[in-house]
Amino acid sequence: MLKIKNLSVSYGGIEAVRDISFDVPEGSIVTMIGANGAGKSTTLRTIAGLVKPKAGTIEFMGQDITNMPTEQIVKQGITLVPEGRKVFADLSVEENLKIGAYMRKDDYKADMEWVYELFPRLKERSWQYAGTLSGGEQQMLAVGRALMSKPKLIMMDEPSLGLAPIIVSGIFDIIREVNKQGVTILLIEQNANMALKCAHYAHVLETGSVTLSGTGQEVLENDAVRAAYLGKSK
Repeated sequence: MLKIKNLSVSYGGIEAVRDISFDVPEGSIVTMIGANGAGKSTTLRTIAGLVKPKAGTIEFMGQDITNMPTEQIVKQGITLVPEGRKVFADLSVEENLKIGAYMRKDDYKADMEWVYELFPRLKERSWQYAGTLSGGEQQMLAVGRALMSKPKLIMMDEPSLGLAPIIVSGIFDIIREVNKQGVTILLIEQNANMALKCAHYAHVLETGSVTLSGTGQEVLENDAVRAAYLGKSK
């Protein structure tokens, strides 16, 4: 579905991403793990058209989207759930969800109901200001808002950041459920253990380069990964 080929991205002469290549197969959950500053968020932002690459190509469903404007990338079927959730605090839950559907010309009511089925808490609070929601509820809203564009691929940047462990478990249950409904997911996550258990495929980024790739289980069982990101070894 998504093919990243020899992608490099620089900020002011500093290379944040160095010649990385990986695929995201349709219907899969793919995760990227790595330390802060490894280039994970930059990769997602480049795919979303928010950052222009120095070199390399990005293909989605066989089409080159490397230099496509962000709004066109959304129309192609890619959405980004940004780090920090970025909900519209002064708008209601329902208004936030409607914003997710702003580029659609068809009737989105069925998808609104689907989002409410996935997140009953949001339905209970549909007219509540988004800024008054808990962190976990705001994350649900950010995912729900992304789903309202009817994406083929959702990219999630640190969905568990700042959330209590019991809430994190629920967020990963939702990620699995969204994937079961046919949405492909590219996930960046500091919680390497949860991400790797959830993912079909995984890539480790270190200082802008992919240093290890495999199935989620293979990467989870790798001694170097266990020592660096899980705090344990076999």
